[in-house]
Amino acid sequence: MSETNFDWDDLRLFLAVARSGGLAAASLVTEKSAPTLGRRMIALERRLGLELFVRQARGYTLTESGNALLHTALSLENTIQPVITEANTQTTRRVKISAGSWVSMFLSRNISRLTNNKSIVLQFIAADHVLDIAHREAVIGIRNKRPESTGLAGRQINQVEFAVYAKDENVVDWVQVIGSTPSARWTRQQCNESPAVEVTSPRNALDIALTGTAKVVLPTFVGDSADGLVQISDNIPELTHTQWLVTHHEDRHQPEVRFVIEQLAVILAE
Repeated sequence: MSETNFDWDDLRLFLAVARSGGLAAASLVTEKSAPTLGRRMIALERRLGLELFVRQARGYTLTESGNALLHTALSLENTIQPVITEANTQTTRRVKISAGSWVSMFLSRNISRLTNNKSIVLQFIAADHVLDIAHREAVIGIRNKRPESTGLAGRQINQVEFAVYAKDENVVDWVQVIGSTPSARWTRQQCNESPAVEVTSPRNALDIALTGTAKVVLPTFVGDSADGLVQISDNIPELTHTQWLVTHHEDRHQPEVRFVIEQLAVILAE
């Protein structure tokens, strides 16, 4: 064993399983799911070329090789854990939040309610395309549908409605956001002729509508709070969608991620 390059995270999980006597109890300590722990232990055994556990219906017991590794892991824990503890007390945690332009703007206006935990640094990624949470392009994504990919967890928040807004009902021309979002496609279908202006930024579309020269499709939580605009259409049923908070099923148990998710859920539900 002395020639093996140990991964401390694998040893940390091994210690939890060994101490707990099983995957279910160890999952509560490590905040990893039982299937994940099972896969990690199998991978550790294969890398070492040793059988570490006897797997029984009532739990895991250590083999002779497992007991030998336990003594090594305990020795390393006594050396490494004080260093990790000191680092954790000095390090802030960064949480990357991916959302569309409108939700990012809404959250920015409510930023004081998200930044009251000084150990967390928030990083907003305003993008109308879907970032890959499974590959950690973002930690939390605010999406318009339930997550379908394996390994992702979702929390339903509320419904988002859309309508047409303008300075008054007499505005004829449209401002068109160039893109493939449902609202952009819907607006293109309404324009019998070319729109008065095309923009790449949804925020620019709002600014143009505020000048009174064009009408624009907006989420009602944006349009209703835009001083100077009025809703000039009924809500658009085909654009209504349910909002979801999405994260990786392992990341959601991290204290900083859990804290941000809870704060986001309260703010977005309003």
